[in-house]
Amino acid sequence: MLAQTLLAIAVCAAVYHIVVTLLIYEYLRRSDEPVSFLLLRAMAPKYAHQYRTLTAAKTGHPGALFYHWVASINVLAATVIVFVVLVKV
Repeated sequence: MLAQTLLAIAVCAAVYHIVVTLLIYEYLRRSDEPVSFLLLRAMAPKYAHQYRTLTAAKTGHPGALFYHWVASINVLAATVIVFVVLVKV
């Protein structure tokens, strides 16, 4: 039961992280920033930082997607660590 719950949380966090990464990519693309969809997986941290810098310059604080991006990857990492420590396969 615990393993299934942790797996479900991890999958949801991973899917949410992918969605937020795509939204950040789309925001940067519409802002005429140079971004590559083919390198999105490798460049996601750079793009998140660009998004944070760009939105902070426009509004005075980082955009909400940046915090969603950070939170989703941290939830995923924490869930995987708890799964490895608590669940013996």
